[in-house]
Amino acid sequence: MSSIGILGAGSWGMALAKLLCDNGHKVSVWTYHSEKLKEYKQTHRYPKLDCVLPDSINYEADMAKLCRKKDIIMVAVPSVNVRSTMHEAASYIPDDQIIVSVSKGIELSSLMNLTDVIEDEMKQAGKKARTVALSGPTHAEEVVKNLPCSIVSASLDSAAAGFVQDVFMNKYMRVYTNDDMKGVELCGAMKNIMALASGICRGLGYGDNSRAALITRGLAEMTRLGLAMGCKQETFAGLAGMGDLIVTATSEHSRNNRAGFYIGQGYNAEEAKDRVGMVVEGINAIKPILKLAAKYKVELPICESVDCIVNYNEDARETVNRLMLRDKKNETV
Repeated sequence: MSSIGILGAGSWGMALAKLLCDNGHKVSVWTYHSEKLKEYKQTHRYPKLDCVLPDSINYEADMAKLCRKKDIIMVAVPSVNVRSTMHEAASYIPDDQIIVSVSKGIELSSLMNLTDVIEDEMKQAGKKARTVALSGPTHAEEVVKNLPCSIVSASLDSAAAGFVQDVFMNKYMRVYTNDDMKGVELCGAMKNIMALASGICRGLGYGDNSRAALITRGLAEMTRLGLAMGCKQETFAGLAGMGDLIVTATSEHSRNNRAGFYIGQGYNAEEAKDRVGMVVEGINAIKPILKLAAKYKVELPICESVDCIVNYNEDARETVNRLMLRDKKNETV
């Protein structure tokens, strides 16, 4: 039995808390919203997932206590809160701690992957971290129902990746390892932008042909930027790339897909986020991804089009027309 501390009590963090308890581990959950901890402790329910939470989950309002004597610390806060959360937590986390990031995004100010942000805050506290990115096609709504799925434990530290694989894997979650952590994290950020685009197309009334083309060319953009950054091509054809892209761009559970649908129907980005009622990471990812594209001199026409619609309120249908009428290209170049 391992002892796991989870920073964050959103849908994904709580779904994984349930899974880890199912695996027989000792799980503690912390969040800034202490009233939520009290509610979960009293009701043993997570309303957004409509699921029963194991009685064995410990709800901890004291971050210092949460971070002590844990085999794994899991960071499950929104991407924009990873640095601030780690800045506070780093002083309590022991040196050489395995820290798993399940958040998805790129930090705008530094263009760092979120595991890099975690390592940076630990370094500022005079410590090292053994970071792992856990990512793949795994909607929380299905994980809490014990439906079969697969995910990737990615790290440059093979022993840490393997340990996380052992801790999380069970009969309904198959865990693979991967040493391309940068590629896995880039996939996690970019697939959310593509899901926004997919939702926009659906909101405009476009069909399956449009969605298939968008997913395929979206994967090409993800791979193009990844290769320019030194990532492995195989990562983008794997679970964290193609797998997570397919599920996020097509599933009814995808908040990014839903937000895009509302935008395609004429709502602005803020209105779409309000209607979804949860963090829409694809919107947060647009600007840092385009900054990375400029840095590495990579063309990302779909991401650029989503930026025009989401951040500059350009007409979605006209933007799609412009995207379709770009200069002719060879698919394989």
